Amino acid sequence: MTHPSGSPLGVAREMSLGSGPPPAGRRRLGSLNETGASPVVVARVLRSHSYRGENATMRTTATAVVTVALLTWAGSGQAQTIDAGRGALPVTVPAGYTGDVAAPLIVLLHTYGNTGAGQDQYMGLSALADTYGFIMVAPDGTPSAGAGNPRFWHASTACCNWEGEDLDDVGYITGLIDTVKAKYSIDEKRVFILGHSNGAFMAHRLAYERSTNIAAIVSLAGADEMGQRPAPDQPIHVLQIHGTGDTAIAYDGGEIQGNAYPSATRSVANWAERNGCSGGGVDAGMLDLDRNLDGMESTITRHANGCKAGGSAELWTIADGAHLPDLSEHFTPLVVEWLLGHPKP
Repeated sequence: MTHPSGSPLGVAREMSLGSGPPPAGRRRLGSLNETGASPVVVARVLRSHSYRGENATMRTTATAVVTVALLTWAGSGQAQTIDAGRGALPVTVPAGYTGDVAAPLIVLLHTYGNTGAGQDQYMGLSALADTYGFIMVAPDGTPSAGAGNPRFWHASTACCNWEGEDLDDVGYITGLIDTVKAKYSIDEKRVFILGHSNGAFMAHRLAYERSTNIAAIVSLAGADEMGQRPAPDQPIHVLQIHGTGDTAIAYDGGEIQGNAYPSATRSVANWAERNGCSGGGVDAGMLDLDRNLDGMESTITRHANGCKAGGSAELWTIADGAHLPDLSEHFTPLVVEWLLGHPKP
């Protein structure tokens, strides 16, 4: 399948999260959801029911994004900074953190053309740091030499180093994790990557090339590399979340400028095979991940039988979901709980 845009520019336009506030009607994720219950309670209710449970264009200035995001960080934990070689960036530390107990670390990777601050504004991850006790960092990709200098990650053959720049993002993100570990007390068994679109492609790459450093990844609307590869150095937990209505990175796979990427199901099957899972995926319930779609629109397919210790593969399919889902109140808390529930052994 060839991408309908026929060019990286067309893909980039659809992949870009934009920069600005959430669309009208969306509430920031925080300590309370629309029912007044905490994210922990929401997640536990969904879990107790065995998980029975379009995009809007967002535009303001980059300054506004950074300002709003930093205010969000400041309001949910301690906003601090760190520099891993590409300039200072905020680190979210949960309130009450003393370093006496090692904390989980979540690295959030943004979409093509976005920033770490803008991605956090969209997903509301830092707002959950106090509730779940994790440390979070959301780095910025490198400005491309292309028109508008959109920030990107050098993630895969398909996405998104379209200018052919010499860039080592695996090394940078690995160094960033090490820098955070040197400054804060981090649980070595709970280092996680959460990426969206271009950032999700990058999450897949890190899972393969840095499996010894990372316990689990979540990929929203990204994909693995095309073709089979041998297992990485260590098993790793992988969650792929993808909408069947995605027109930027197709659920069924596609290509960008002749560079193919696999489907969501193939990406997950690849990881199931690498992790030694057997018996195929099983239906594990339903979720409500997109507020624009009625009811529990998302299905869970889980590969967990026979997997090597520290490895599994899972797919959350958002029926008719877009590339930029209008995230429900449940989305980010459920993702965080999934990550925290999948440490290294």
